[in-house]
Amino acid sequence: MSQKNSEGEAPPASLPAQGTAQATPGKQAKEPKTHSTGVVILALMIAMLLAMLDNMIVGTAMPTIVGELGGLDHLSWVVTAYTLATAASTPIWGKLGDMYGRKGIFLSSIALFLAGSALSGMAQTMGQLIGFRAIQGLGAGGLMVGVMAIIGDLVPPRERGRYQGMMAGVMAVAMIGGPLVGGTLTDHLGWRWIFYINIPLGAIALFAISAVLHLPKKRFEGRIDYTGAALLTVGITALVLLTTWGGNEYAWDSVEIIGLGVLGVVALAAFLFVEKRVAEPVLPLHIFRIGNFSLVTVIGFLTGFVMFGSMTFLPLFQQTVQGASATNSGLLLLPMLLGMMAVSLIAGRVTTQTGKYKIFPILGGFLITAGMFLLAQMDTETTRLTSGIYMTVLGAGMGFLMQTTMLIAQNSVEMKDMGVGSSSATLFRTLGGSFGVAILGALFTNQVGKTMAERGGAKAAAATSGSAQLDPGSIDKLPPAIKDAYLHAVANGAHQVFLWGAVISVVGFLAAWFIKEVPLRSGAKSADGGESPADVTPVAEPV
Repeated sequence: MSQKNSEGEAPPASLPAQGTAQATPGKQAKEPKTHSTGVVILALMIAMLLAMLDNMIVGTAMPTIVGELGGLDHLSWVVTAYTLATAASTPIWGKLGDMYGRKGIFLSSIALFLAGSALSGMAQTMGQLIGFRAIQGLGAGGLMVGVMAIIGDLVPPRERGRYQGMMAGVMAVAMIGGPLVGGTLTDHLGWRWIFYINIPLGAIALFAISAVLHLPKKRFEGRIDYTGAALLTVGITALVLLTTWGGNEYAWDSVEIIGLGVLGVVALAAFLFVEKRVAEPVLPLHIFRIGNFSLVTVIGFLTGFVMFGSMTFLPLFQQTVQGASATNSGLLLLPMLLGMMAVSLIAGRVTTQTGKYKIFPILGGFLITAGMFLLAQMDTETTRLTSGIYMTVLGAGMGFLMQTTMLIAQNSVEMKDMGVGSSSATLFRTLGGSFGVAILGALFTNQVGKTMAERGGAKAAAATSGSAQLDPGSIDKLPPAIKDAYLHAVANGAHQVFLWGAVISVVGFLAAWFIKEVPLRSGAKSADGGESPADVTPVAEPV
């Protein structure tokens, strides 16, 4: 193989490195270094935890931040800037890793994330905080795709299932622990420590990856697709802003929202035009011609749509209708997250032992649909035990899908496209979540207003006008008749959200039946029949 085209990938972590580095004049060829699987995986899990935890941990500190920095009108941008930067940078990080080597690019993303964290903790104005959060989000985009791509490089798909439970566990820790940790740090150390806490954890990951992970450098002579990267960033930015602002900052039929929609469509159309003509596209369109990859991308989008939508409105229902404490909002999702962890672990073990995986997306689609339909049956009389059982069903469905779809996506592409394959799957799940929260939120708000008008008349509608979500303290102060109307309104709004979520989940369930069970690679051959990591002779010394 030529130096330009050789991947020079490292062998699976569970196997000894094979082959020798290409000798240079006057030097004896060196054997590639091996790495400790446990330490590498631990460091990768810390990096994933940082990226996922940061959005969850900030919410509980926002009232304190606004009290100190002001800028209430720009409050939403603290979250939006992070989310937007993460989504826009994800495919770019993936392509850079494919082009120039996974390790260096991943370390750069960790460093950028830590720099953004430190700067966010030192922010003196709301404008500074928003800008520094964007820097943090740029790094977070590289963390998520870097973790997935490195695991894809090191661990053959046949063995990768054993790590699914660990990944699901990280997600559960972030979602459950985020609000609790955020509140504790804010109360006892100050809000700045919700950002500073990232630095020691990130430093551990940075040191471990730098010292233990040994991947060969890559030599690449092509040009970066700057035009495609810019157009993709503009398109994603427009879509995320459209879903974030629509129905909140601006009406759906406003000039601003329509303009964002037009800008997003035009930018993405131009992006597709460019990607067909450049030598090294930032997002190679040929991977979408692979049937399994396209199917799991659609399923991932729909999973993100349902998952983030349900996680937004489940705590709201339990706090408002069932009278649960907002302080323990993360714990309210425990049945769903435990179901997701347990099932993900089982699916991973079965996949590793048998190499079979098609049944899991089908089961996942069915259980998510069933779980959303069950949640749609909740009303003001539903107990926490009943809603917990329904959430467990939903979580089990997510457990079958979350990591299995990433596994299928990575098994579908060639080793040289592992980064863009992982980043594309991550991006579409993120965009699905953004669309899910926006669209389901609009349905919820509309139904709450409609029910308030029907049950309480104009007076009740006026008492809750301007917000479909009231905090528990405000609800207790409402007159009994209006309070009763509002509780029924929230229950009806949640019913609409979960019912439509069930309808949308059916599409993913049907798509799963068309997945072909392509044998998982065990380290012998890549998807195109070429060399696997264990077969390739490195073209450069490991770093």
